[in-house]
Amino acid sequence: MVCGVPRPDLLRGPCGYRGVTACQWRAVGFCGMGWSAEQTEAGTRGEPGGPGTDTAGAGTGTAGAGAGAAGAAEETAGPGAQAAGAGSGEGPRAPVALSPSRAGDFMQCPLLYRFRVIDRLPEKPSPAATRGTVVHAVLERLFDAPAAERTAAGARAMVPGEWEKLLAKRPELAGLFADATSDAASVDAGGSVAADGTAPAAPDGAAAERLATWLAEAEALVERWFTLEDPTRLEPADRELYVETELESGLRLRGIIDRVDVAPTGEVRIVDYKTGKAPRPQFAEGALFQMKFYALVMWRLRGVVPRRLQLVYLGSGDVVTYDPGEADLRGVERKLLALWEAIQRATATGDWRPRPTKLCGWCDHQAHCPEFGGTPPVYPLEVRPPDGAVVPQGRMEQI
Repeated sequence: MVCGVPRPDLLRGPCGYRGVTACQWRAVGFCGMGWSAEQTEAGTRGEPGGPGTDTAGAGTGTAGAGAGAAGAAEETAGPGAQAAGAGSGEGPRAPVALSPSRAGDFMQCPLLYRFRVIDRLPEKPSPAATRGTVVHAVLERLFDAPAAERTAAGARAMVPGEWEKLLAKRPELAGLFADATSDAASVDAGGSVAADGTAPAAPDGAAAERLATWLAEAEALVERWFTLEDPTRLEPADRELYVETELESGLRLRGIIDRVDVAPTGEVRIVDYKTGKAPRPQFAEGALFQMKFYALVMWRLRGVVPRRLQLVYLGSGDVVTYDPGEADLRGVERKLLALWEAIQRATATGDWRPRPTKLCGWCDHQAHCPEFGGTPPVYPLEVRPPDGAVVPQGRMEQI
């Protein structure tokens, strides 16, 4: 049996998953989260000793969504600084830190990394990404309620409220559901302030229907989570935890971890929610790289290798787990150092090459990309070619 595979026909164990009575870890009196056979049996029967009753947090502070670093600006903000988003008025700066998302950008396409981190070109919000933000907010704040009140119905009811909170912070998101033929200054799909400063306009029928459908999809994702984990048996040590560490090399790593669980024995599980579907096995390494990045940061911060890394795919109802070792994390560190060296070289020389892939069709920056006949903005940083060599231009085939 794979821990975390939903089996509605089986009882839940104290780790929050069904089928624990058949778990290979329990058979030897120990599971990946530190639960003994006795604890498993007690928790399954609903007796004291189940999860959340004596789980101590490995760090009491819970950072809110977006705390610390947010967006591409997290790469250029100084150590310990609150990162400002694109359009904050800050001039262009060389990157000083690395996060999982921006590392992924550079591996996908160095020019995309430049557009997001150095040029900070604006990108249109998408319904899928915005839905993910709302779902993450619900799953974070659900744990503010007592365990007995963490119900699927209650979580679904939180979705509209979290959407309204997000909309109040980012009123431009209302345009996600507006009729494309309407005037953006006068059509409002969910309560944002009109361009002339007057009261928000009511959404038209089509926009209201699109918004209702979108909210229903978010609610369905939240409800599916309850088939994968049992929040009444979980007491996270941290939620939306901002982490930052500096390696011996001087490379600063940053990120926000969705959830950190700590077992009674002190073992750590890092959990990340994905609102999409689980990728096919040949494409799974990208998501695991993100989790190994977080594990490396936690190891360097707390001196303990996380026992388990867990990806919860709400779109397909899958749970993927991986148990890292020190050798794994040292390999990730070497990869990040090589990646950072490549980023530093590109920053110094201004040589940011596009890497065409199938993902280019979804890129917001085609108008600036040479692969689509576009021209990148003037490079805003000083260019220092090595040894006076001419900086080559063209595609970036590999790092």
